[in-house]
Amino acid sequence: MHKPILERFRGGKAISAPDYIAGWEALNRCREKWAAGTAGFDAVLLPTVPILPPDAERLTQDEDYFVHANLLTLRNTRIANLLGLPAISLPTASPGCGIMAMGAAGGDLALLRTAAALEQALI
Repeated sequence: MHKPILERFRGGKAISAPDYIAGWEALNRCREKWAAGTAGFDAVLLPTVPILPPDAERLTQDEDYFVHANLLTLRNTRIANLLGLPAISLPTASPGCGIMAMGAAGGDLALLRTAAALEQALI
């Protein structure tokens, strides 16, 4: 495993059980707020990633640059991961740029239908 990613995983070993439980409770409250705030919408749209593709050569040579770029690259998709939401990314006419649609928890099939309609609109 790439060292900076391994270190991110290992960072969890310092979390106490009470802090872990409190974190899950806070996350569940965020999930409830999100569900209430987005109810009635087919999807929430955002860029798949908030940056253009980083310099590939620099990623392999500069650990700080890798960590920074990697966290930025994962930022938007991580929202769906943490909230337990289905998400799909569609390409756009701009190379290296995509649009992500996030659906409701458990709404995978509805999101796929929405994505098919979005795909037609993007062509």
